[in-house]
Amino acid sequence: MTHAWMPHSPCGAGCLDHSAPRVGAARAAFRLMAAATVMLAGLLVVACLLVLRGHARESLLRQWFRTLLRAFGARLRVHGAVRFQETEGRGVLVVSNHVSWLDELAIDGVQPIRLVAKKDIRDWPVLGWLVTAARTVYLDRERLSLLPGTVAELAGALRDGAAVGIHAEGTTWCGLASGGYRPALFQAALDAGVPVRPVVLRYRLGDGSPTTAPAFVGTDTLADSIRRVVRLRGLVVDVHVLDEIAPGRASTRRELAGLAQREAERVLHGALTRPHIDLTSTPVEVER
Repeated sequence: MTHAWMPHSPCGAGCLDHSAPRVGAARAAFRLMAAATVMLAGLLVVACLLVLRGHARESLLRQWFRTLLRAFGARLRVHGAVRFQETEGRGVLVVSNHVSWLDELAIDGVQPIRLVAKKDIRDWPVLGWLVTAARTVYLDRERLSLLPGTVAELAGALRDGAAVGIHAEGTTWCGLASGGYRPALFQAALDAGVPVRPVVLRYRLGDGSPTTAPAFVGTDTLADSIRRVVRLRGLVVDVHVLDEIAPGRASTRRELAGLAQREAERVLHGALTRPHIDLTSTPVEVER
């Protein structure tokens, strides 16, 4: 069932970059096996999460997501702050664009947070269990009547000091094109009186050129998207962590969404450069 407010993206198969350099079939198969191994190890991670708390819990989850991202052949590079929470124990609403299923791995590879995701992800094999263990909040986009309850749940988590993440466009875009930020979930930040942290995800190849190959758009299936990703050579996920938008800078959720989108567009249009840290290299290198 759909409705007039259902997020819609015009991106489809025609947006995908099929000319990106690829690795051989053997390397792609190795990546698939490595990713499957890491995901199976995730079952042990889930068990550990039952007893771990605080920084130990966060550290384990963060490392697992980084390892899985690397197994799929992608490098994680962070620009700006290395965590989303500027002040320990103070809630923050992390708002990002949405391109791929890799987004969740990249975001949690920076700092595991409570993400809002479409309910379909809960049923993904193994990965869905891990995302759920990370206390993901599932959103049924087809039932608007449930939205106030979701906003209230997020506001409560923010008041309790959690970092909560939303994909502000409401659906996936190819990465070169992007959509308007939906204001509804921004209400949670206003109700909780916490800052908003804009985050921009960009996908590029080793030579620095942007690519749409990792995008999960249109009628693409998860299996097809995974096969396409593991064949890519030199994939880099750039996570731009922008400055917080302090409480009080906007009085309505629409105004707050507009502020966050304007900050994100500065990065999407290439107007902002920041120091970055490559989190999947050994050792970790900082470039300025």
